[in-house]
Order: sequence, then structure tokens, then C-alpha cells
Amino acid sequence: MIKRRGTLFVVSAPSGAGKTTLCREMRLRLHELAYSVSVTTRAPRPGEIDGSDFRFVSEGDFRAMLARGEMAEWATVHSNLYGTPAKPLEAALRDGRDVLLDIDTQGAAQLRARYPDAVLIFVVAPSMAELEQRLRERRSDPEKEIGRRLERAREEISLWRRYDYLIVNRDVKEAMEQLESIIQAERCRVARLALTFPDLEVPN
Repeated sequence: MIKRRGTLFVVSAPSGAGKTTLCREMRLRLHELAYSVSVTTRAPRPGEIDGSDFRFVSEGDFRAMLARGEMAEWATVHSNLYGTPAKPLEAALRDGRDVLLDIDTQGAAQLRARYPDAVLIFVVAPSMAELEQRLRERRSDPEKEIGRRLERAREEISLWRRYDYLIVNRDVKEAMEQLESIIQAERCRVARLALTFPDLEVPN
């Protein structure tokens, strides 16, 4: 009885704030939530699976995809290219499936311009000191890279008011509950729905 186009949920955060963990766990919690796998030129981190966490490609392959107009958004982040393939994203939205994207602030701005009804969610750590500690605990980046990520984090945090929702990730469980609440509430928003009854005329 209820029909609607899928909703695009875009989650952004400084590196180390926890957005990847939140998005991964939300996919397990809400099985009907589609997840678009981003394409990147960076090397896989330990434990990451090609085609599941990211599609890892060469810079030449990435730029060829750009030339063919295959990206809904793309950006250069920490000297690496990242992008979202447009075709599977559009197909899911047309089928009425909600899509969750883990995207940096540059990509989020592009997606807001392309999909004005997208829901933008910004995730932050409780403090810069906590963010730095999380980056160091990952033990995946050299000191110079950590410094660059922290500088980029300051720039990204300054953009938080461009988003629809803010989650302060003090505790993963609490942050997960907040993210799920946002998704469930947006699914019930009247502006996104078309309601029909076989025995009643309902204005839409």
C-alpha cells in the first residue's frame, strides 16, 4: 500500500571517527539497506576485501571510468581517488531501496547537488585528541600521514552545518542506535511516500 523511491543516506566523517564501522554494522542490522561499494585507487588495508569494502583499481582504470561518465561523485582524498558508481546507485533508488554511502565531504556535496532529497549525516569523534588516538591505534599509517589526516579532519569538521544530522561517536553502540533512528524516521517521512488503499481514495 505504500510506494516510494529509495532514499540516499550519505555518511561523512573525518578519518578515524568511525563512519566505516558504523556503515558496515548498519548493513548487518538493516538487511534491506543497500550499500554502494566505492571505487578507490588506494591500496587495501589489512582485512579489507576487494568488491566488498571497496573496489580497488589503478588510477588509469579510475580515470577511464570518469571519462565514460560512470561516477555519481568522485574526489581526491589523501592523494587517492575515490568514487561512487552511478549505475547501481540509480537502479537501487528506482527500485525503492534505500542506499547507504560512506563518503567524504567533497563527495557528499556533489551528491547533495545531484540528489537534493538525499539525507546527509556527519559523524565526529568527541575531541581531536580522541580522533588522533584512534588514528594511532589503527597502526596503518606513518606519522606524516597521521598529521595530514588530522589537518584534513579540521577542514572537514568546519563543514558540519551543511549536513542534516550530527552524530558524536562517543560509543559505537549509541552511535549505531542514532544512525538507525535517523534512517527509520526518514523512511516514515510523509514527503517521501505515496499511500494507496484499494477501497479508499487517498490524496498524494
